[in-house]
Order: sequence, then structure tokens, then C-alpha cells
Amino acid sequence: MITGFAALGAGLAALGAGIGIGSIGGKAMEAIARQPEASGDIRGAMIVAAALVEGAALAAIVISFLINAA
Repeated sequence: MITGFAALGAGLAALGAGIGIGSIGGKAMEAIARQPEASGDIRGAMIVAAALVEGAALAAIVISFLINAA
């Protein structure tokens, strides 16, 4: 039974990361369309934000499987 909860937690973490990164990418493209001269700064901020979201999702997946192993 706990294995199912670990899989559910990992799936929710992956889903949240996908939604978050999609939102970051979409908003960054809107910002670049409004100010093309700032595309380098916007792209850099987008990459940092996406990495933070991905790191949080990876931590959630690892924690869900560690709780399952305990």
C-alpha cells in the first residue's frame, strides 16, 4: 500500500514540475516578445528558475521513495 503512495507522490511531483516549467517558459516568451533587447537577461533568469523548480521536484521524488523504503 505504501508503494502506491510513493508512486503517487513521485507522479504529483513530476506533474507539478511540468506545470511550473511550462509556466516559466510561457511567461519568458511573453517577456521576450515585449522586450526583445532584454532576451539574454530574461533567458538567464528563466534557466535559473527552471533549474530551481526541477531541483524541488527531484527532491520530492527522492523523499517519496525514501519514505517508502523506511
